[in-house]
Amino acid sequence: MPRDLRIVFMGTPDFAVPTLQILVEHKYNVVAVITAPDKPAGRGQKIQQSPVKEYAVSQHIPVLQPTNLKSEAFLEELRSYQANLQIIVAFRMLPEVVWAMPELGSFNIHASLLPQYRGAAPINWAIINGEKETGVTSFFLKHEIDTGDLIFQERVPILEKDDFGSLYEKLKYEGAKLALRTVQAIERDEVHPQPQQLTAETKHAPKIFKDTCEINWNQPAEQVRNFIRGLSPYPAAWTRLESKTFKIFKVEALDNAAYTLEPGQVQTNNKTFLHVQTAAGVISILDLQMEGKKRMLVQDFLRGYTFNA
Repeated sequence: MPRDLRIVFMGTPDFAVPTLQILVEHKYNVVAVITAPDKPAGRGQKIQQSPVKEYAVSQHIPVLQPTNLKSEAFLEELRSYQANLQIIVAFRMLPEVVWAMPELGSFNIHASLLPQYRGAAPINWAIINGEKETGVTSFFLKHEIDTGDLIFQERVPILEKDDFGSLYEKLKYEGAKLALRTVQAIERDEVHPQPQQLTAETKHAPKIFKDTCEINWNQPAEQVRNFIRGLSPYPAAWTRLESKTFKIFKVEALDNAAYTLEPGQVQTNNKTFLHVQTAAGVISILDLQMEGKKRMLVQDFLRGYTFNA
């Protein structure tokens, strides 16, 4: 006989919304949603709700927005919903008192094939490292982050044209489908979690900061291309060309092109192309944004800016 599920959902960004949506559309009993507190954003610093809160409110689901996940007031309120399952997608690290609360456990959707790319930025790092495949994983939470027992995985190819933005969109919806499959299996008591098996090839996905987004032109062209697409459109790889700071969004690797230039030096006709020398091969910049200006295709940018090269 299927279990009667009472689900608490935890998530904040738009990546988590399709998972909450698919649960609602399949008539699961989501008794509460936990998301980040409202905060000011944008130029006007208007108070903004998280995408998850916006969807939850539209579905008349109670929303909790704790600042302290260990506060007794929050824990008491969470207990009052008597959930027997918690689902976490793109939320913060949970204390044990929270994830151990429901009888059937708490599971997370992670945007990689665990144990590969544990950490805060799995989508970015898979592309940066030139992977041809990634995926989504459902797993039960335990003490150390992203280390819990595996439930299900779904593989997703990384195409040559993919960047962070396009892969994020694919994994967002694959993650939702995997969450539904996981809930259905838990409902039928048909889950058989397996421990993660680390190997010497296991890679990690640490948080990305602005200073780690600087392009290193002393790498081969293909490696530079992967770095740029792994950070595009956000947070965006950046570089300094002729004392100006540029965000670079889309490039082409010209492995056979040859200039007698040092890595990082520019070659351009100031009309149709902007090339940068790497350690091996040349990068052709196609889409960029100079500090203080809007994002532009390279031909449009060169109509109003001249390099000294």
